[in-house]
Amino acid sequence: MDHSKKEDSRSKITNRLPKPASSILVAEDDRVTLNLLAKNLRSWGYEVLTAENGQQAWKLLKRPNLQIAILDWMMPGLEGPELCHQLRQLSKPRYTYLILLTSRDSSSDLIQGLEAGADDYMTKPINLMELRARLKTAQRIIELEDNLIKVRKMLSRLASTDSLTGVWNRRKFMRYLKEEFNRAQREGRSLGVLMVDMDNFKEINDRYGHPAGDLLLRQLAQLIRHSLRNYDRIARYGGDEFILLLPGSDNRGTQTVADRLLHLVRQKKFRTGTGMTTALNLSIGGTATGSARDLDPKSAVRTADRALYQAKKAGRGRAVVIDYEPGEKQANKK
Repeated sequence: MDHSKKEDSRSKITNRLPKPASSILVAEDDRVTLNLLAKNLRSWGYEVLTAENGQQAWKLLKRPNLQIAILDWMMPGLEGPELCHQLRQLSKPRYTYLILLTSRDSSSDLIQGLEAGADDYMTKPINLMELRARLKTAQRIIELEDNLIKVRKMLSRLASTDSLTGVWNRRKFMRYLKEEFNRAQREGRSLGVLMVDMDNFKEINDRYGHPAGDLLLRQLAQLIRHSLRNYDRIARYGGDEFILLLPGSDNRGTQTVADRLLHLVRQKKFRTGTGMTTALNLSIGGTATGSARDLDPKSAVRTADRALYQAKKAGRGRAVVIDYEPGEKQANKK
């Protein structure tokens, strides 16, 4: 085998190795050992942070993006096992892989270190090639952990959002609604709720097809979302209906938001995906809790839904906001 082929095979193996973590902490009270480790780690591509005692190490360990730490067992202040134990009590967004360094080599010491929260254990004097190999293992575990976090976030997002429009789904919205109602009761604030419905959705589906209807729903959802404040909420309630949550909004403010949405929709031509555009007509019903003390999220939704019915009965293409009614009053009307 010639030298060029050997170099190619070596480069392929190197390319398959995990990339170094962005930063690594070395906590060691012996200056010679600290400098030796830091020098080699930098040559391997790591950004190195150093600490010469437990207190310095603890401050650096709390950094959210620190993913690997090499900790000496015996240090002034906090020792390695104590640091491991304290770090595992924290809730960090990313996992930190911990390697303990010590001159102790008994099985009881190993067990003590691992039970404190360490992931790995190396005895002094440090074999640098062995350390490099262990760090590659650490990096693979970190990458697996990061991928797991991404999958969890994705699953959480899928469980909370409407897959078609990207806004919150009904279940997540009701959770927000309950939280905001509790806050409104504590702080004596008003809370606005709007129900938004497309008047001509069936006609659009019949004329342009269901893909066009889906496209229009996405466009409408984005238009509404961009017109709201950062702390307002929008969700797809079902079919062509959306529901909005407006913290701190009274009847007048809720009516203003509804009127503005009607104006924005009337001014816009929506794409159908067929090379043509179309206008949308909306009916909006809403309510605001005012100073009511017997607040009930479901009653607010029912009140807004009744207002939406009134808007449609009055000729559609309008917004009606009515006074909030608790569940008892609504039951008495039936």
